Amino acid sequence: MNIALLSPSKNPYSETFIQAHKNLLAGNVFYYYGTKGGIRLESQSQLVSKTKRLQYKVYQKLFKKPYSYTNNRSVLQSFKENKIDVVLVEYGNHAFQLKEVLVDSKLPFVVHFHGYDASIKKTIKACNYYKEIFEKAHKIIVVSKTMEERLSQWGCPKAKIIWSPCGPNPEFETVVPTFKKQQFIAAGRFTDKKAPYYTILAFAEVVKVFPKAVLVMAGNGGLHNACLNLIKYLNLEQHIKLVGVITQKVYKDYLSNSVAFVQHSITADNGDMEGTPVAITEASLAGLPVISTRHAGIPDVIKDKKTGLLVEEHDVKGMAAAMTSVLNDLQFAKQLGSNGKINISTHFSMERHIQQLNAVLKGAYINTK
Repeated sequence: MNIALLSPSKNPYSETFIQAHKNLLAGNVFYYYGTKGGIRLESQSQLVSKTKRLQYKVYQKLFKKPYSYTNNRSVLQSFKENKIDVVLVEYGNHAFQLKEVLVDSKLPFVVHFHGYDASIKKTIKACNYYKEIFEKAHKIIVVSKTMEERLSQWGCPKAKIIWSPCGPNPEFETVVPTFKKQQFIAAGRFTDKKAPYYTILAFAEVVKVFPKAVLVMAGNGGLHNACLNLIKYLNLEQHIKLVGVITQKVYKDYLSNSVAFVQHSITADNGDMEGTPVAITEASLAGLPVISTRHAGIPDVIKDKKTGLLVEEHDVKGMAAAMTSVLNDLQFAKQLGSNGKINISTHFSMERHIQQLNAVLKGAYINTK
């Protein structure tokens, strides 16, 4: 198959699942990135010839077509020239923005929802609860049971919904945690739904019991400076390291030298929620216990008291107690981590996710023949 993979932006560091789709799907993947009116094709300077583009521009001007007309026509022509068989769209709201192109292409398309596109109230309302997308799409991929329930409530036929959490990079299975350091690792964007300040507040309680404990927080985002100020206010500069965006190799090193992965995910005021965080499945596949919240898809992949420890959203004391418990009992921590590695590799591997996605895309392609 020739697959058109559509994403709103190119290679953001936090969207490793898109890179996995681009590199691992069976067939020839053509990676189109950018938002409505500004879509480009990776490895090509332009979608169509200069002559074609000029024709579209002239027609756009003569007949007062919308600004996106030239780019839309260029995308459709590119699909034709590359003999695209099926389209995979990352994010529901991206599919909504491109619905005219998707329909005009007359190609079967599959939409992959990830998190904010199925939770932010303003986004959902602007997309009319995705009614048109549910009607036209061949299948809808969701990454959590919570998301599956939500989309079903909005009118998506259950027969169209496929639950398939994005698997972690299999490289993380090679990590062997030593459990020798009193170190916790957190990795993710500093955003409202990840509530990094709650992780800091919980860790502040841990330090009272384990004064040599360390928390490493990787990532960046809008709450970074606020967290930095909170760390200073709590006099935890010697205990908490904000290391910014890190490479996979560095992340694996931190995992191997930590006692647990921590993330206090919550539902933000605007409705924003996680899907199933890839960083959590990566840490669990690496053999670390995961300490997190009962939020969105996290309980789908982390089993409380078996592969990690889960607390309610906003329960800072509960998270502090969970973090303290793994330091108090390293055998317990090791058992949680070992169970997690088996759970993720068996039920939530990247290979399994890609196999499911390949089957869905192949089904969409065959359905049109």
